[in-house]
Amino acid sequence: MKPGYLCGALLLMLLSNIAHADAWQLAKDEDGIQVYLDDVAGSKYQRFRGVTLIKADVRTLSDLQENLRVACKWLYGCASMRLLDVEGDSTWVYLTTELPWPASPRDIVIKVQTERTDDDGLIRHLSAVAGKVERQPGLIRVRQLKGLWTLIPKGEQLTEVTYQLEAEPAGDIPSWLANQFVIDAPMVSLRTLRAVAERQGLRPEQETPDE
Repeated sequence: MKPGYLCGALLLMLLSNIAHADAWQLAKDEDGIQVYLDDVAGSKYQRFRGVTLIKADVRTLSDLQENLRVACKWLYGCASMRLLDVEGDSTWVYLTTELPWPASPRDIVIKVQTERTDDDGLIRHLSAVAGKVERQPGLIRVRQLKGLWTLIPKGEQLTEVTYQLEAEPAGDIPSWLANQFVIDAPMVSLRTLRAVAERQGLRPEQETPDE
């Protein structure tokens, strides 16, 4: 390939990446939470990204994610969640859903890969995996999902939290319900996580003693 063509191809790739990066559209901005949506190539379902600031440190938020019993209470659409396996920074979790009618209940095996950043933050990469749990009667198995959680420290007791997800839910989902889900899932999850985290944000050694 001639140098000129190579430079042109690289430029097109760069412009394509920039255009894709800017494809997120703000769909809702409420109560300090921003929800962005983006189309997914080859899918009729959009992906979402929710962003907010929470007055709690990364450790508190991480604990609330790793305590699966608690996590299922603040995660939108979660009916149950249990630990399957742990290997280094990788964790496998089995989750069942409880979504508004007429959506049938679903289940999914999720691999969570945790990455620690140089600024003491966390990135959790989510992906659906096969196996680990046999198909369960009455549940539709979700086989395509990927997403992430990012926890970025912005101060001693302040963390920027991002929740991003895209999935093929399998089975029939009415368009109105799919459109509702991509707004409600990040909005409700982040709002509830924030409420729980900010109640627990002060550790015993940080609390002000009674006078």
